[in-house]
Amino acid sequence: MSINLVQYTEPAGSIGLNDALTEVRWYAAYTCAHHEKKIDSELRRREVESFLPLYKSVRRWSDRQRIVTLPLFPGYIFVRIHLHERLRVLQIPGVVSLVGFGGLPMPLPDEQMEVLCRGWNEKLNGEPCPYLKIGRRVRIVRGPLAGAEGVLTRKKGALRVVLSVEAILRSISVEIEATNIEAA
Repeated sequence: MSINLVQYTEPAGSIGLNDALTEVRWYAAYTCAHHEKKIDSELRRREVESFLPLYKSVRRWSDRQRIVTLPLFPGYIFVRIHLHERLRVLQIPGVVSLVGFGGLPMPLPDEQMEVLCRGWNEKLNGEPCPYLKIGRRVRIVRGPLAGAEGVLTRKKGALRVVLSVEAILRSISVEIEATNIEAA
């Protein structure tokens, strides 16, 4: 009896499954609503590198107002793991799945995550905004988000750049000076 073995080769330019299992990459974890902070605490307790960007928002009620801290990307938290460690994340109550396609988690671009982490470490003032695909593309040339590209918008007379994380279809809007941007 003879057995023919066919060797599988990865398409050119793709990340092979073995590489994905051994490389530490950023992934977006989809969460149950309003569980992001609890999940972030549990990830830290389990010594899993995570990133949960937060912003402050004023909430008004009829009798008072309060400043609350909310997730910049509601329903998502970012984790930096080896793919073979995904169960450490998925076993946490409130984590639904890792964002991906075809049943496999999709790593986020390292450059995009680096810019986002750097911006939030610099206490950048941002807020969520609707995901936008249309509009003028600009590149930030100075400041903590230098190198990031987004869509130029205007809010209350101030220029803002909308930065998008396409893998999770979410965007944030960041106020910026006109001298810090150029056409992409």
